[in-house]
Amino acid sequence: MVIYIMSVVKKKIGRNEYAYLVVREGKKVVYKYLGSTKKPHVVKMISDKKDSTSVPDSLRPLFWDTNLSNIHIKRNARYIIEKVLEFGDMYALKWLQKVYPVQTIVDVLNLSKVISEKSWEFWMIWFGVKNA
Repeated sequence: MVIYIMSVVKKKIGRNEYAYLVVREGKKVVYKYLGSTKKPHVVKMISDKKDSTSVPDSLRPLFWDTNLSNIHIKRNARYIIEKVLEFGDMYALKWLQKVYPVQTIVDVLNLSKVISEKSWEFWMIWFGVKNA
C-alpha cells in the first residue's frame, strides 16, 4: 500500500488547538493525531511541512529566472532539483532532501542535460550511486 502525506490540519476544540497529519492510504484519507499545537515537536512538524510545500524565500537567488509563486513543487520537480544541485548550498540540499526522495533526485541527475559534468559526478558520489 502506498501512503502519501498530504498536509497538516489544525482543529480547535474548546480553547485548545490540536494538529493532525492527513495522509492518503490507498483510496482512504486518514487523520493521524500529532498532539497539541503548543508542544515544540508538533510546532516543528508543522513548520517542516509548511517548508516542504513551496520553495522558501531563502532559495530565491537560485531561481532568478522565475517568480517563486509560479513554481509548483510537484509539477516543477525536475527544474527545482536541477537548480539546487547546480547552484545550491548545504541549506538548499537539506531542504531538497526533505521535499524529494533521494531516488527522485538521482533520477533527475541521470536525465538532466542542464547539470554540468563536474556537478553530476560530485552528486553521484554524494548520493552513493555505483559507477559514478
